[in-house]
Amino acid sequence: MVIHPSAPTGNAIRILLVEDHPIVGEEIYESLGTYPNIDLIGRAQDGQEAVLKVDALQPAVVVMDINLPIMDGIAATRLIKRRHPHVVVIGLTAAREEYLVYAMLKAGAHEVLAKEKAEADLYTTIQRGVAAANTILILKEDQNNSDTTTSSDKSSELSGGRGAANT
Repeated sequence: MVIHPSAPTGNAIRILLVEDHPIVGEEIYESLGTYPNIDLIGRAQDGQEAVLKVDALQPAVVVMDINLPIMDGIAATRLIKRRHPHVVVIGLTAAREEYLVYAMLKAGAHEVLAKEKAEADLYTTIQRGVAAANTILILKEDQNNSDTTTSSDKSSELSGGRGAANT
């Protein structure tokens, strides 16, 4: 799969894949590459590289393996969500330990998928994660807009509705 980090994306979902196993990573890339609204902008092989690439590439979604060298996916997710709370992180694991799934979710992952189910479920999980993130962003925008309106209404009430020319 060819990565085009500077290609125009339009409404495509920008995705960074973080997977240290080349074969698994290539399978995921090939699977996601079949969808026209997916823009695969980069790949990292460890958690530290993932954090740096999120800073540089600004993906909407990070598909993150939990077990990674140098910095694991849990620590990387925690840092990414702290720096970029709008980024959706989807965890991948081959392990069955519930504590790892719980730790990944607590770090800020939207969802954690078993690697063997990734090909079947990853695309719909990405869509759900992006939809949830967009809903939150829209709600935050609406709150900011209503706060602005409220502030100007209050200042208008305090001045008795008079403009600056009447002072």
